[in-house]
Amino acid sequence: MDWLVSAAEFLVNEILSQPAYLIGLITAAGLLALRKSAGQVVGGAIKATLGFLLIGAGATLVVGALAPLGEMIQGATGAHGVIPTNEAIVGIAQEQYGARVAWLMILGFAVSLLLARFTPLRYVFLTGHHMLFMATLLTMVLAIAGQPSWAVVVVGGVLLGILLVAMPAFAHPWTKRVTGNDSVAIGHFGTAGYIASGVTGRLVGRRSRSTEEMNLPEGLRFLRDSMVATALSMVLIYLVMSLVFLGKSGKETAFKAFGDDGAGASGVGDYVMQSVMQGLQFGIAVAVILFGVRTILGELVPAFQGIAKKLVPGAVPSLDAPIVFPYAQNAVLVGFISSFIGGLVSLGLLAWVFHPAFGLALVLPGLVPHFFTGGAAGVYGNATGGRRGAAAGAFVNGVIITFLPALLLKVLGAFGDENTTFGDADFGWFGTLIGYAAKAGETGGVILMLLIGAAVLLGAVVFQKRVVDTGWDPGAHRDAPLPPGGAPAGADASASAAGAPAAYARIAPPRGAPKPPPPPQDKA
Repeated sequence: MDWLVSAAEFLVNEILSQPAYLIGLITAAGLLALRKSAGQVVGGAIKATLGFLLIGAGATLVVGALAPLGEMIQGATGAHGVIPTNEAIVGIAQEQYGARVAWLMILGFAVSLLLARFTPLRYVFLTGHHMLFMATLLTMVLAIAGQPSWAVVVVGGVLLGILLVAMPAFAHPWTKRVTGNDSVAIGHFGTAGYIASGVTGRLVGRRSRSTEEMNLPEGLRFLRDSMVATALSMVLIYLVMSLVFLGKSGKETAFKAFGDDGAGASGVGDYVMQSVMQGLQFGIAVAVILFGVRTILGELVPAFQGIAKKLVPGAVPSLDAPIVFPYAQNAVLVGFISSFIGGLVSLGLLAWVFHPAFGLALVLPGLVPHFFTGGAAGVYGNATGGRRGAAAGAFVNGVIITFLPALLLKVLGAFGDENTTFGDADFGWFGTLIGYAAKAGETGGVILMLLIGAAVLLGAVVFQKRVVDTGWDPGAHRDAPLPPGGAPAGADASASAAGAPAAYARIAPPRGAPKPPPPPQDKA
């Protein structure tokens, strides 16, 4: 049996947990199904793999650029607590639960393909590292609750398979609003935050213009370039926090924020300029991620048609969160900042209210989860509510990814003392729910967990049929006719230019959103 365990661990850890390899294999399979030549198959697979490696390279640059800033914020605010980092908690858990995680993940992916083939949920989840993260979480909460190994693997695998097709379905109306079509779905376990952001945008942003349509003074036109705007914003944030950190902690401590060798900055001037450089590096990182996304889309989406025809007719690939970044690049920055502010506000509430009253841990706002999930939440909020939607929706996401990890720690047993936990929204709500259900005993716990999984699956099927398939557009209110009297400042003039009455002028939807239907014409 040892060789079977080793084979399973190799398949999971070296291939399926590496999104670049997984995407390359999927692309190759799709091109083969389309009967492409050997050269086209190899070239397409390599290009798709390189696209995901570009995303990973950009993510590494983001992490490197944000690390000193995180230290400055902690030093400037004096906050101490748990920092949610998916990779860290997964690495810790792998030492104890590696084999069960491997089998659970393989079974979960197989279950998801069966569900995609035989239910209306035609989504194939391709974000391999998030499959690994969720498989690890389910293994942990089931094992910590005392469930036997067979229940951990079988029940956990079924639950994972359900989530892999259900969560993209729940988010798909908002995803279609962002992308304008059904070519891709979101395959990332921050889905609850994205839906919350889209709903918030709908509530607050009916008349708000898109983040991509900011009217800047002529002298500030350069800020319309997203890479420039992102880099400049991060430079300003870095400068402010570095100076606050320097004033509070002193030179000796502040200078050590830069440099892994302990040397740090050599003086105040070097310290300030290294802060500037880190902000510029962040702008480069975002540009690399966006280029990687465009590369992968150009290869994967056409190739996926072959798989859809052969294995899962009508299938939609579910991809990582940065897949939505190109549709509203300014919203990514707005979302990141707003989500981080939401995390800071929530940290204050935890410290002053919820920690003393309920014993919840202090969850520090990690910059990396706030950038990726907050940036995506900003795009979703912008799609339904423009600038106000991007800011308010991402703020709500920041609150969610602060409180949910604090609740999740209650079911992680001794792992709650590791000073890290899972950071994204779906890990929090689903892990907490399953963790408490698993404590109901071997039989009772299995029954409760399967009932929860069945409820999620049934809810997703009903939602797919009654909401997604009917074409409901959560941002349609932004395209609705304005009240009589003309359009407000910033309204889309295309309707009036086409001869339509002023009452039918429309608010300009975000870039990438579905085009609104033409205004009604007088029958005469």
